[in-house]
Amino acid sequence: MPQLFTPLTLPAPRGPGLTLRNRAIIAPMCQYVIDAEDGVPTDWHLQHLGSFAAGGFGLITVEATGVEARGRISPRDVGLYDDEQQRAHQRVVAFLHSQGAAAAVQLAHAGGKASTHPWLPGASAGTVPVTEGGWTTVSAVDGPVLPGLDAAKGLSVAEIAEVVAAFADAARRADAAGYDTIQLHAAHGYLMHQFLSPLTNTRADEYGGDEEGRTRLVREVAAAVRAVWPAHKPLGIRISATDWLDGAWDVAASARLIRRLADEHGVTWVDVSSGGLGGGAAIPVSPGYQVPLAADLVRELAGTPVVVSAVGLIDDPVQAETILATGQAHAVSIGRAALRDPHWAASAASRLGVPATDLPHAPQLWRAGW
Repeated sequence: MPQLFTPLTLPAPRGPGLTLRNRAIIAPMCQYVIDAEDGVPTDWHLQHLGSFAAGGFGLITVEATGVEARGRISPRDVGLYDDEQQRAHQRVVAFLHSQGAAAAVQLAHAGGKASTHPWLPGASAGTVPVTEGGWTTVSAVDGPVLPGLDAAKGLSVAEIAEVVAAFADAARRADAAGYDTIQLHAAHGYLMHQFLSPLTNTRADEYGGDEEGRTRLVREVAAAVRAVWPAHKPLGIRISATDWLDGAWDVAASARLIRRLADEHGVTWVDVSSGGLGGGAAIPVSPGYQVPLAADLVRELAGTPVVVSAVGLIDDPVQAETILATGQAHAVSIGRAALRDPHWAASAASRLGVPATDLPHAPQLWRAGW
């Protein structure tokens, strides 16, 4: 059996943890389809995510989900901060489970990169004005996070506590909706990453300065979520392992943070991405360009229970299998390739020699004849 299609367990503080049917994970991908701008998942999300479950993926990660309204990347994004949203999430989760897949939700706060226009063909760039449904964003300090964005307002210590509480409340709702695991979004230049990186965090209080201060928000969020998230369910995080700039956030700092989150707050899954801050970064984008970052963390976190998943232009089944067989990651997160082929997992299994009787797809798809 190819390693890609062997089971994988995400450990939890108590109990056996979460066992996935295979190591093919759907990466969270924003869809920008909520016309009502109320954060409620729609029929589009049901069919979009459901097709991945029917197509054989082991774990489906729901797109960046705002823990409060001002935490959404765009006004058309998903939220998990009210009852109507929770009921809609529950409907999606139930279908994913019915197809044999596990369900994760990426809890997020976009901070100073919130209130932007949807990343869709023909859409405007930059911040959505308040007069057009946008809002004033928040960040580690006053000012724009990136060129082209409106200035954000620096959070006070009291306001940081409110954000931490919002993550905990969203985690309670995620449990009520039936999610199997949570992925905290601390990557891609969004709020938690804005606090981690010295590029955007120049605070002089306990939430800034040295690494201890800049990691405080992430550690407090992880602690608050773990306190309300059931002990038998694993907790994960997505990080940008490097800012791709000298003197900024890097792999060594990432490893120290993840090890601490594992030891102190029971975080047992890290999805390894990169970038999102610093317009001058030279990012070597190519197939599997972030896999070496995941491999570095696999080595640095040896001896811990942390499962490392790699992401970033992993398209080909042989490429994915090689990543796992050579020990560069324990799982792979698939994004663009799954958009092109929602049944990528079943197709990959066939290509890698899994018998037709064992392909991980809904029985209704048997005539596809992979």
